[in-house]
Amino acid sequence: MRALMWTEPNKMEIQEVSIPDLQKDEVLIKVDVVGICGSEIEGFLGHNSLRVPPLIMGHEFSGVVENTDGSPDLIGKRVVVNPLISCGKCNRCLKGLENLCDNRSILGIHRPGAFGEYVSVPSSAVLPIPDHLNSFAASLTEPLACSLRATKRAMANHPFANVVVYGAGTIGLLSAFVAKILGAENVIVLDLNQERLNTIQESGIAHVIQSNKENVEERVKEIAGQKGVDIIIDAAGFVPTRQQAIKIINPGGVIMNIGLGVDETPIPINQTIRSEITELGSFCYTKQDFYEALQLLVNGQISEKVWSEVRPIENGHQSFVDLVSGNVVKSKIFLQF
Repeated sequence: MRALMWTEPNKMEIQEVSIPDLQKDEVLIKVDVVGICGSEIEGFLGHNSLRVPPLIMGHEFSGVVENTDGSPDLIGKRVVVNPLISCGKCNRCLKGLENLCDNRSILGIHRPGAFGEYVSVPSSAVLPIPDHLNSFAASLTEPLACSLRATKRAMANHPFANVVVYGAGTIGLLSAFVAKILGAENVIVLDLNQERLNTIQESGIAHVIQSNKENVEERVKEIAGQKGVDIIIDAAGFVPTRQQAIKIINPGGVIMNIGLGVDETPIPINQTIRSEITELGSFCYTKQDFYEALQLLVNGQISEKVWSEVRPIENGHQSFVDLVSGNVVKSKIFLQF
Protein backbone atom coordinates (compact mmCIF):
# COMPACT_ATOMS: atom_id res chain seq x y z
CA MET A 1 0.00 0.00 0.00
CA ARG A 2 1.01 3.66 -0.36
CA ALA A 3 1.91 5.57 2.78
CA LEU A 4 3.12 9.08 3.51
CA MET A 5 6.07 8.25 5.73
CA TRP A 6 7.77 10.76 8.03
CA THR A 7 11.39 9.69 7.69
CA GLU A 8 13.26 12.49 9.47
CA PRO A 9 12.66 16.09 10.59
CA ASN A 10 11.34 18.18 7.69
CA LYS A 11 10.99 15.22 5.35
CA MET A 12 8.05 13.08 4.27
CA GLU A 13 7.93 10.73 1.31
CA ILE A 14 5.52 8.32 -0.32
CA GLN A 15 6.60 4.73 0.26
CA GLU A 16 5.24 1.29 -0.51
CA VAL A 17 4.70 -0.62 2.75
CA SER A 18 2.81 -3.75 3.79
CA ILE A 19 -0.88 -3.63 4.60
CA PRO A 20 -1.19 -3.94 8.41
CA ASP A 21 -1.94 -7.37 9.85
CA LEU A 22 -5.06 -7.61 11.98
CA GLN A 23 -4.65 -8.39 15.66
CA LYS A 24 -7.40 -9.68 17.94
CA ASP A 25 -10.57 -7.53 17.94
CA GLU A 26 -9.20 -5.14 15.30
CA VAL A 27 -10.62 -3.84 12.03
CA LEU A 28 -8.82 -2.91 8.82
CA ILE A 29 -9.90 0.42 7.36
CA LYS A 30 -9.28 1.72 3.85
CA VAL A 31 -8.61 5.39 4.46
CA ASP A 32 -10.56 7.88 2.39
CA VAL A 33 -9.71 11.27 3.90
CA VAL A 34 -7.21 12.30 6.59
CA GLY A 35 -6.65 15.77 8.00
CA ILE A 36 -3.33 17.33 8.99
CA CYS A 37 -3.23 18.23 12.70
CA GLY A 38 -1.22 21.08 14.19
CA SER A 39 0.54 18.61 16.49
CA GLU A 40 1.74 16.73 13.42
CA ILE A 41 3.37 19.88 12.14
CA GLU A 42 5.42 19.95 15.35
CA GLY A 43 6.20 16.29 14.77
CA PHE A 44 7.25 16.99 11.18
CA LEU A 45 9.70 19.60 12.46
CA GLY A 46 11.10 17.17 15.02
CA HIS A 47 9.78 19.18 17.98
CA ASN A 48 7.57 16.44 19.43
CA SER A 49 9.36 13.83 21.51
CA LEU A 50 6.44 11.37 21.30
CA ARG A 51 6.75 11.01 17.54
CA VAL A 52 9.82 9.07 16.40
CA PRO A 53 10.66 8.49 12.71
CA PRO A 54 10.13 6.47 10.63
CA LEU A 55 6.44 6.92 11.34
CA ILE A 56 3.12 6.94 9.51
CA MET A 57 1.28 9.79 11.22
CA GLY A 58 -2.39 10.72 10.80
CA HIS A 59 -5.24 10.49 13.32
CA GLU A 60 -8.06 12.69 11.94
CA PHE A 61 -9.66 10.41 9.36
CA SER A 62 -12.59 8.52 7.92
CA GLY A 63 -12.77 5.47 5.71
CA VAL A 64 -14.43 2.13 4.97
CA VAL A 65 -14.01 -1.11 6.93
CA GLU A 66 -12.51 -3.76 4.64
CA ASN A 67 -11.82 -6.59 7.07
CA THR A 68 -12.26 -7.43 10.76
CA ASP A 69 -11.29 -9.85 13.47
CA GLY A 70 -14.53 -10.67 15.19
CA SER A 71 -16.84 -7.86 13.93
CA PRO A 72 -18.17 -8.98 10.52
CA ASP A 73 -21.16 -6.61 10.77
CA LEU A 74 -18.76 -3.68 10.31
CA ILE A 75 -17.43 -4.79 6.91
CA GLY A 76 -18.36 -2.25 4.25
CA LYS A 77 -19.38 0.41 6.78
CA ARG A 78 -18.22 4.00 6.46
CA VAL A 79 -16.65 4.96 9.78
CA VAL A 80 -14.67 7.46 11.81
CA VAL A 81 -12.17 6.33 14.40
CA ASN A 82 -11.45 7.60 17.90
CA PRO A 83 -7.63 7.48 17.75
CA LEU A 84 -7.15 7.77 21.52
CA ILE A 85 -6.91 4.24 22.87
CA SER A 86 -7.31 3.94 26.64
CA CYS A 87 -6.88 0.97 28.97
CA GLY A 88 -10.27 1.24 30.67
CA LYS A 89 -8.79 0.05 33.98
CA CYS A 90 -6.69 2.82 35.54
CA ASN A 91 -8.09 5.37 38.01
CA ARG A 92 -8.47 8.02 35.32
CA CYS A 93 -10.41 5.70 33.02
CA LEU A 94 -12.66 4.59 35.87
CA LYS A 95 -13.49 8.28 36.46
CA GLY A 96 -14.44 8.71 32.80
CA LEU A 97 -11.25 10.62 31.98
CA GLU A 98 -9.98 8.37 29.20
CA ASN A 99 -8.01 11.30 27.81
CA LEU A 100 -5.78 11.16 30.91
CA CYS A 101 -5.37 7.37 30.90
CA ASP A 102 -2.11 6.20 32.45
CA ASN A 103 -1.58 3.80 29.54
CA ARG A 104 -3.10 5.71 26.64
CA SER A 105 -1.83 5.32 23.10
CA ILE A 106 -2.70 7.34 20.01
CA LEU A 107 -2.88 6.28 16.39
CA GLY A 108 -0.22 7.98 14.34
CA ILE A 109 2.06 8.32 17.37
CA HIS A 110 2.37 5.03 19.21
CA ARG A 111 1.25 2.90 16.27
CA PRO A 112 0.93 3.53 12.49
CA GLY A 113 -1.74 6.05 11.57
CA ALA A 114 -3.94 7.08 8.68
CA PHE A 115 -1.38 8.63 6.35
CA GLY A 116 -1.32 5.09 5.02
CA GLU A 117 -3.81 3.73 2.52
CA TYR A 118 -4.90 1.16 5.13
CA VAL A 119 -4.82 1.32 8.92
CA SER A 120 -5.70 -1.23 11.59
CA VAL A 121 -7.52 -0.06 14.72
CA PRO A 122 -9.34 -1.63 17.68
CA SER A 123 -12.97 -2.35 16.79
CA SER A 124 -14.00 -0.50 19.97
CA ALA A 125 -12.61 2.73 18.47
CA VAL A 126 -14.88 2.64 15.40
CA LEU A 127 -18.07 4.69 14.98
CA PRO A 128 -20.23 4.16 11.86
CA ILE A 129 -21.34 7.32 10.04
CA PRO A 130 -24.54 7.94 8.03
CA ASP A 131 -24.55 8.15 4.25
CA HIS A 132 -25.37 11.87 4.18
CA LEU A 133 -22.21 12.83 6.12
CA ASN A 134 -19.34 13.38 3.68
CA SER A 135 -15.88 12.01 4.44
CA PHE A 136 -14.33 15.45 4.90
CA ALA A 137 -16.79 16.57 7.56
CA ALA A 138 -16.55 13.17 9.24
CA SER A 139 -12.77 13.54 9.48
CA LEU A 140 -13.30 16.64 11.62
CA THR A 141 -14.74 14.54 14.46
CA GLU A 142 -11.40 14.23 16.26
CA PRO A 143 -10.34 17.90 16.25
CA LEU A 144 -13.92 18.96 16.94
CA ALA A 145 -13.97 16.70 19.99
CA CYS A 146 -10.86 18.52 21.29
CA SER A 147 -12.46 21.91 20.75
CA LEU A 148 -15.83 20.81 22.12
CA ARG A 149 -14.35 19.59 25.39
CA ALA A 150 -12.34 22.78 25.93
CA THR A 151 -15.17 25.14 25.04
CA LYS A 152 -17.83 23.32 27.07
CA ARG A 153 -15.64 23.38 30.17
CA ALA A 154 -14.67 27.03 29.67
CA MET A 155 -18.27 28.22 29.24
CA ALA A 156 -19.85 26.00 31.91
CA ASN A 157 -20.46 28.94 34.28
CA HIS A 158 -20.61 31.67 31.61
CA PRO A 159 -23.18 30.45 29.07
CA PHE A 160 -23.77 33.75 27.24
CA ALA A 161 -20.32 35.27 27.50
CA ASN A 162 -18.25 37.24 25.03
CA VAL A 163 -15.56 34.79 23.93
CA VAL A 164 -12.07 35.54 22.57
CA VAL A 165 -10.24 32.79 20.67
CA TYR A 166 -6.52 32.99 19.99
CA GLY A 167 -5.53 31.16 16.81
CA ALA A 168 -7.40 30.69 13.52
CA GLY A 169 -6.24 27.15 12.88
CA THR A 170 -8.59 24.18 13.00
CA ILE A 171 -8.84 23.97 16.81
CA GLY A 172 -9.36 27.70 17.24
CA LEU A 173 -11.98 27.94 14.51
CA LEU A 174 -13.87 24.87 15.75
CA SER A 175 -13.79 26.31 19.27
CA ALA A 176 -15.33 29.49 17.88
CA PHE A 177 -18.08 27.50 16.16
CA VAL A 178 -18.83 25.57 19.36
CA ALA A 179 -18.92 28.79 21.40
CA LYS A 180 -21.58 30.15 19.03
CA ILE A 181 -23.60 26.94 19.32
CA LEU A 182 -23.40 27.12 23.13
CA GLY A 183 -24.81 30.65 23.15
CA ALA A 184 -21.86 33.05 23.19
CA GLU A 185 -22.95 36.66 22.64
CA ASN A 186 -19.91 37.58 20.56
CA VAL A 187 -17.04 35.41 19.37
CA ILE A 188 -13.79 37.18 18.47
CA VAL A 189 -10.99 35.29 16.69
CA LEU A 190 -7.40 36.63 16.72
CA ASP A 191 -4.65 35.56 14.36
CA LEU A 192 -1.62 36.95 12.50
CA ASN A 193 -2.80 35.85 9.03
CA GLN A 194 -5.35 38.29 7.58
CA GLU A 195 -6.20 36.06 4.61
CA ARG A 196 -7.10 33.24 6.98
CA LEU A 197 -9.17 35.65 9.08
CA ASN A 198 -11.04 36.70 5.92
CA THR A 199 -11.86 33.05 5.25
CA ILE A 200 -13.08 32.66 8.82
CA GLN A 201 -15.43 35.62 8.40
CA GLU A 202 -16.83 33.95 5.30
CA SER A 203 -17.45 30.90 7.49
CA GLY A 204 -19.73 32.87 9.81
CA ILE A 205 -17.47 34.31 12.53
CA ALA A 206 -18.23 38.02 12.38
CA HIS A 207 -15.45 39.45 14.56
CA VAL A 208 -11.78 38.94 13.71
CA ILE A 209 -8.64 40.83 14.72
CA GLN A 210 -5.22 40.71 13.07
CA SER A 211 -3.30 40.78 16.30
CA ASN A 212 0.04 41.98 14.90
CA LYS A 213 -1.52 44.95 13.08
CA GLU A 214 -4.34 46.16 15.35
CA ASN A 215 -4.57 47.33 18.95
CA VAL A 216 -6.03 44.15 20.39
CA GLU A 217 -7.20 45.56 23.73
CA GLU A 218 -8.99 48.51 22.11
CA ARG A 219 -10.65 46.38 19.41
CA VAL A 220 -11.83 43.82 21.96
CA LYS A 221 -13.37 46.62 24.06
CA GLU A 222 -15.15 47.98 20.97
CA ILE A 223 -16.71 44.60 20.22
CA ALA A 224 -17.38 43.31 23.75
CA GLY A 225 -18.64 46.64 25.14
CA GLN A 226 -19.34 47.15 28.81
CA LYS A 227 -19.93 43.42 29.31
CA GLY A 228 -16.29 42.66 28.57
CA VAL A 229 -14.81 39.20 28.01
CA ASP A 230 -15.49 36.34 30.41
CA ILE A 231 -13.98 33.52 28.32
CA ILE A 232 -10.67 33.25 26.47
CA ILE A 233 -9.72 30.10 24.58
CA ASP A 234 -6.03 30.06 23.73
CA ALA A 235 -5.56 27.66 20.82
CA ALA A 236 -2.14 29.13 20.02
CA GLY A 237 -0.28 28.71 23.30
CA PHE A 238 2.56 31.20 23.11
CA VAL A 239 3.95 33.66 25.64
CA PRO A 240 2.35 36.75 24.01
CA THR A 241 -1.13 35.19 23.85
CA ARG A 242 -0.99 33.89 27.43
CA GLN A 243 0.20 37.20 28.81
CA GLN A 244 -2.23 39.28 26.79
CA ALA A 245 -5.13 37.06 27.88
CA ILE A 246 -4.61 38.20 31.49
CA LYS A 247 -4.98 41.82 30.37
CA ILE A 248 -8.22 41.20 28.44
CA ILE A 249 -10.16 38.84 30.70
CA ASN A 250 -12.79 40.10 33.16
CA PRO A 251 -12.31 39.50 36.87
CA GLY A 252 -13.94 36.14 37.54
CA GLY A 253 -13.34 35.03 33.97
CA VAL A 254 -11.90 31.81 32.55
CA ILE A 255 -8.80 31.35 30.40
CA MET A 256 -8.84 27.95 28.72
CA ASN A 257 -5.44 26.78 27.47
CA ILE A 258 -5.60 24.21 24.69
CA GLY A 259 -2.69 25.32 22.47
CA LEU A 260 0.61 23.55 23.16
CA GLY A 261 2.83 26.19 21.58
CA VAL A 262 5.46 26.55 24.30
CA ASP A 263 5.88 25.16 27.79
CA GLU A 264 7.10 27.76 30.31
CA THR A 265 5.35 31.13 30.47
CA PRO A 266 5.58 33.83 33.16
CA ILE A 267 2.10 34.62 34.49
CA PRO A 268 1.21 37.34 37.07
CA ILE A 269 -0.23 34.94 39.63
CA ASN A 270 -1.07 37.65 42.16
CA GLN A 271 -3.33 39.28 39.59
CA THR A 272 -5.11 36.00 38.87
CA ILE A 273 -5.62 35.55 42.62
CA ARG A 274 -6.95 39.04 43.28
CA SER A 275 -9.23 38.89 40.23
CA GLU A 276 -10.27 35.26 40.72
CA ILE A 277 -9.28 34.42 37.17
CA THR A 278 -9.51 30.70 36.44
CA GLU A 279 -6.71 29.18 34.35
CA LEU A 280 -7.71 25.82 32.86
CA GLY A 281 -6.09 23.29 30.56
CA SER A 282 -7.77 20.87 28.18
CA PHE A 283 -6.22 17.79 26.56
CA CYS A 284 -7.88 15.63 23.90
CA TYR A 285 -11.39 14.39 24.75
CA THR A 286 -13.42 11.65 26.38
CA LYS A 287 -15.54 9.10 24.53
CA GLN A 288 -18.58 11.25 25.31
CA ASP A 289 -16.93 14.34 23.80
CA PHE A 290 -16.07 12.34 20.67
CA TYR A 291 -19.65 11.09 20.32
CA GLU A 292 -21.10 14.59 20.82
CA ALA A 293 -18.71 16.04 18.24
CA LEU A 294 -19.83 13.47 15.68
CA GLN A 295 -23.47 14.33 16.37
CA LEU A 296 -22.83 18.04 15.68
CA LEU A 297 -21.40 17.06 12.30
CA VAL A 298 -24.16 14.56 11.53
CA ASN A 299 -26.76 17.24 12.34
CA GLY A 300 -25.07 19.76 10.06
CA GLN A 301 -24.35 22.24 12.84
CA ILE A 302 -20.71 22.51 11.78
CA SER A 303 -19.44 22.26 8.20
CA GLU A 304 -15.98 22.03 6.68
CA LYS A 305 -16.94 24.11 3.66
CA VAL A 306 -15.23 27.46 2.92
CA TRP A 307 -12.35 27.07 5.42
CA SER A 308 -10.77 23.78 4.25
CA GLU A 309 -9.00 22.48 1.15
CA VAL A 310 -8.30 19.05 -0.30
CA ARG A 311 -4.97 17.81 -1.66
CA PRO A 312 -3.84 14.39 -2.89
CA ILE A 313 -1.74 12.29 -0.51
CA GLU A 314 1.17 12.67 -2.95
CA ASN A 315 1.16 16.37 -2.04
CA GLY A 316 1.66 15.52 1.64
CA HIS A 317 5.26 16.69 2.04
CA GLN A 318 4.59 19.99 0.29
CA SER A 319 1.46 20.50 2.37
CA PHE A 320 3.52 20.29 5.55
CA VAL A 321 6.10 22.68 4.10
CA ASP A 322 3.33 25.14 3.20
CA LEU A 323 1.81 24.92 6.68
CA VAL A 324 5.18 25.51 8.35
CA SER A 325 5.87 28.54 6.15
CA GLY A 326 2.39 29.99 6.65
CA ASN A 327 1.54 29.83 2.95
CA VAL A 328 -1.93 28.37 3.59
CA VAL A 329 -5.06 30.51 3.67
CA LYS A 330 -7.45 27.77 4.79
CA SER A 331 -7.59 26.54 8.37
CA LYS A 332 -7.58 22.84 7.42
CA ILE A 333 -5.83 20.70 4.78
CA PHE A 334 -7.34 17.29 4.03
CA LEU A 335 -5.24 14.67 2.24
CA GLN A 336 -7.11 12.17 0.09
CA PHE A 337 -6.10 8.79 -1.32
